[in-house]
Amino acid sequence: MQVSILCGGKSSRMQSEKGLVLYQNKPFIEHIIEAVLPISSNIQLITNTIDYDYLSYRKIKDIVFDKGPLGGIYTALVHSKTEMNLILSCDIPLISTEILRELIEKHGANFDGSVFEDTNRMHPLIGIYSKRILPVLKKAIDGNELKMMHFISNVKHQLIPITDAKRHLFKNINSVAELNELNTNLSQLK
Repeated sequence: MQVSILCGGKSSRMQSEKGLVLYQNKPFIEHIIEAVLPISSNIQLITNTIDYDYLSYRKIKDIVFDKGPLGGIYTALVHSKTEMNLILSCDIPLISTEILRELIEKHGANFDGSVFEDTNRMHPLIGIYSKRILPVLKKAIDGNELKMMHFISNVKHQLIPITDAKRHLFKNINSVAELNELNTNLSQLK
């Protein structure tokens, strides 16, 4: 299975490259790679910066710029050699191998996408996506319809429920305040 980590984004609230923000003295991206490696070493990073060049994985620049996560997913799928693809954002340092395995095991092959949902929201950037969605992605990008939730509703997708007890594993860290909160609450999460 191809794994693509979306390292794009303007990171205006974090004020630095999100995937390289340190959590427990290690960049977010390395926490994510650690969770992925027991599942697959076929990892590519979707990034437009040289900041990730210290990592040995393949780096791919966006095919279309400033199209948010949809543009990153599009680039990932165009460059993938596998039908099913695990797509992850770079700002989820608490993600675990166990959760990723659960996603893969519960993914139904007749779906074009599988994502988790909890009682509050869907998590489209921890998902499995099929290359079959490329035409739908292209149409959304061309029409500048870039909202992930709208896109998900236009493909045959599966929602995998997670318990509230696991919800913290999906937390994406978008700001310095959220990072500080994560570090403060770390002892409660373990």
